Amino acid sequence: MNLDLTDEQVHIRDAVRDLCRGEFAPQAAEWDRQDAIPPSAIARLADMGLLGMNIPEEWGGLGYDSRTVVTVIEEIARVSAALAIMVSVHNSVGAYPIYAYGTDEQRKKYLPRLTTGAVGAFSLSEPGSGSDASALTTTARRDGDHYVLNGAKNWVTNGKHVWTFLVFARTSGAGPKGISGFIVEKDTPGVTIGKSEDKMGLRGSDTVTLAFDDAKIPVGQRLGPDGEGFKIALSMLDSGRMGVAAQALGVMTAAYHEAVRYAQQRQAWGGPIARIQAIQFKLAEMERRVMAARLLLQRAAWLKDAGRDFIRAASIAKLYATEAATWVTHQAIQVHGGYGYVKEYAVERYYRDARVMEIYEGTSEIQRLVIARSLLKEGVKV
Repeated sequence: MNLDLTDEQVHIRDAVRDLCRGEFAPQAAEWDRQDAIPPSAIARLADMGLLGMNIPEEWGGLGYDSRTVVTVIEEIARVSAALAIMVSVHNSVGAYPIYAYGTDEQRKKYLPRLTTGAVGAFSLSEPGSGSDASALTTTARRDGDHYVLNGAKNWVTNGKHVWTFLVFARTSGAGPKGISGFIVEKDTPGVTIGKSEDKMGLRGSDTVTLAFDDAKIPVGQRLGPDGEGFKIALSMLDSGRMGVAAQALGVMTAAYHEAVRYAQQRQAWGGPIARIQAIQFKLAEMERRVMAARLLLQRAAWLKDAGRDFIRAASIAKLYATEAATWVTHQAIQVHGGYGYVKEYAVERYYRDARVMEIYEGTSEIQRLVIARSLLKEGVKV
């Protein structure tokens, strides 16, 4: 298993790095203060094709493999975690499911716009069902050549920028087998986009509620067979977890670099604090966790690209990277001392952004369940 980036992947990474540092880095703190990412930033990503990274070229995308996709997301997250999660959600669980599970008619209708500037979103969670997603209560009742959608969703990333929502609703009895997926356009009568949540972190990324009041969805916009929606949702979340791990990796890498820079500049007791062993130990541990997270993430992406089972590896990468990001950003503030607690320094934003990563796209507790169940099912191989 060779996890070194290819020359082409390095070229792509460097191009994204130049864009992010040159155009987005000067604006990232303002996006956080204003709690909004401007459409111009999304347009720049679209110009580079980054809204269709994992869509094949024949459908308007770039056809990147998983290792390239997570590398791009990491680079964006090093500047703005909010922009990175927007890109990750759009690619992994907004646009790609239409390619993977849609009909040719759906692909022709939606992918050209979703790869060139329109934004997609994923809508599974509800006020009464988060980790227990199969308990959702939003309904889609068949009425001739339409489904009539009623219910509510929350924690919908990209809601304000979005063109299409992938909505999962109950079409028959209780449990996961009664759930189907639908492509819902934002201007559909009966669909109401609620206010953006006032969040602790990721403040540039809009997170909204959705309400459906007798919204009529054509049968042709059902994604996949009737009753197969929950399987589709879970399969997309497996890939989405790698996107969150990449986001966490980018944030902690940025925080680590800021801590190293500050420790070399800050003077105390006659020299830079970087010479103090307690600070050196923190920096060494940051480096260890950053490197371990990158290797776990690249291994999970390599397994997916090789056509092998990557679900457990993705959960391990997501679990480790997100918990490491919380620790590294915490310690970056500690290295900065009181200055780390003020908005003049980026590390306080990194800490706020990192905290939610242990929660969405499957909490740390859920990841441990996924890992344990996989181990117990397969048995431990020596």
